[in-house]
Amino acid sequence: MIEIMNIDKPDERRDFPKGHVEVYHLRGLDFGVATFEPGWRWSDSVRPIVGTEMCEIHHNGYVTRGRLRFLMGDGTEAEVGPGDIFVAPPGHDAWVVGDEQVVMFDFAGGAAEYAKAG
Repeated sequence: MIEIMNIDKPDERRDFPKGHVEVYHLRGLDFGVATFEPGWRWSDSVRPIVGTEMCEIHHNGYVTRGRLRFLMGDGTEAEVGPGDIFVAPPGHDAWVVGDEQVVMFDFAGGAAEYAKAG
């Protein structure tokens, strides 16, 4: 059976300092649309909510707006921007680069747990 949802009607929204994620639950897919404002950083905005040292969610993402930088636990860094598709495994920090809001889609299913109290 086909299942269709409209991006204007999320199942839930989780707010955190300088951002939020809208979550859509479909059979076989938890899809997220994350919005991060300038100055957002995972370790400042989400870590206090989830209680882990680094983000432990796996992300398969697509950036539609802004720039986001990742720092992996092993020290590797990478930056993504509009039009980029990326995979970020668990064990990272991330932050907005510059003065533009970041909007990204997350197809990995991690949206179901992202920014939930631990």
